[in-house]
Amino acid sequence: MPGLDETNNESYRYLRSVGNKWKFNVEDVHPKMLERLYKRFDTFDLDTDGKMNMDEIMYWPDRMRQLVNATDEQVEKMRDAVRTFFHHKGVEPDVGLKREDWVEANRVFAEAERERERRGEASLIALLSNAYYDVLDDDGDGTVDVDELKTMMKAFDVPQEAAYTFFEKADTDKSGKLERPELVHLFRKFWMEPYDPQWDGVYAYKY
Repeated sequence: MPGLDETNNESYRYLRSVGNKWKFNVEDVHPKMLERLYKRFDTFDLDTDGKMNMDEIMYWPDRMRQLVNATDEQVEKMRDAVRTFFHHKGVEPDVGLKREDWVEANRVFAEAERERERRGEASLIALLSNAYYDVLDDDGDGTVDVDELKTMMKAFDVPQEAAYTFFEKADTDKSGKLERPELVHLFRKFWMEPYDPQWDGVYAYKY
């Protein structure tokens, strides 16, 4: 069965454009990471048809919009970031992304992020994380606390107790507040890097 390549996936197109010949091998993905990624897909696949489309993805930032005290400009920035991020994750605007291609799409996206880092280019994980950060920072103090993090968990249908486990792992400097790089770091560790059991409880074991 045909998989993904530069003809149908934005991350492959990017990698090939800069001479990176990375290839996907599912045997390189830990079974726990496979399980985590498929659970994530099934959360997004609202109509359970085995395909993720952009309308389903946009349900989640629209849900967050109802829960936060953010400006229209901040919300639109978040929506744009979500569209950009998931397009590079493999969700093509017209055809979506099939469940059987989801893991490969995640792994090639992770390689593209590493390539962008090597080349000093902007991170799409940071783009998305910072857009979420702006709408979560309800009091405008430039940081995110546990109560503000609970909003994100509620918006994404994750048990709110996950705010505490997420916060504990993310708050690397133990300041009692999350700063932008800490949020980016945890998203990258949990979703993009090779499986590490120390991150298992970040979302209260939903993923």
